[in-house]
Amino acid sequence: MQRVAVLGAGGRMGRMVCQAVASDPGMELVAAVDPEFAGMDVQQVTGVEGSGLQVGRVIDNLLAVGAEVAVDFTVADSALSNLRWCSANGVHAVVGTTGLSGPDIDELSATFKASSANCVIAANFAIGAELMARFAELAAPFMDGLEIIELHHDGKLDAPSGTALHTAQLAAMARARGSDKPFSGDPTTTSLVPGARGGEGPGSVRLHSVRLPGLVAHQEVIFGAVGQTLTIRHDAYDRTSFMPGVLLAVRTVPELDGLIAGLGPLLGF
Repeated sequence: MQRVAVLGAGGRMGRMVCQAVASDPGMELVAAVDPEFAGMDVQQVTGVEGSGLQVGRVIDNLLAVGAEVAVDFTVADSALSNLRWCSANGVHAVVGTTGLSGPDIDELSATFKASSANCVIAANFAIGAELMARFAELAAPFMDGLEIIELHHDGKLDAPSGTALHTAQLAAMARARGSDKPFSGDPTTTSLVPGARGGEGPGSVRLHSVRLPGLVAHQEVIFGAVGQTLTIRHDAYDRTSFMPGVLLAVRTVPELDGLIAGLGPLLGF
């Protein structure tokens, strides 16, 4: 029975993770941490019945309850601090918090390499989203140009999304390996509205971010070549779509080595 703690337990994703962990016969929810709801009953905050837990304020109590894996859905600054603590204290981590920078990931990779704990960081825990990124990686050497449009709810704080950056990075690396030509460049010489062409991501791939009420998490990967386009799209209509990937990461993180980025290695690619 895996002993699991959830950090950011009062947030939209945190509440769902608490419910998913509590419902899994191989896991036990042993701690829920969220300073905003500290002292409140876990059932009142997350809907998980019968745990007898109160929401904690700080991560330090995880050792006292014997937590083996901490699932983090907080904000970038808190996540960085939480992960430093996990690596220093031998607690495995599964992280869905976005907004961590490249240097942050490099630092965490080094700290978990030196730790007895492992870490999975994924921008998107929907297995379909990881497949979308993998399909883009396969297509990249054979198409001339690529742009990515990501669409999220109006409460998302960072742009572009981690999923868009992850997809662009995989595609750019595949392009460099499989073709002697880069993706076609941006022909635009005049932008009547600044930012109209989006931001430039890995491999000069243009990334476009949409934020609207009613959306959850969506992405289009659009390839172009002479006389044709190829569009790969993933839509998450409900946050329950992320739970199978989160639980997969929780189950497998003890068997990994250091820090793993994305669900791909857990899915066999």
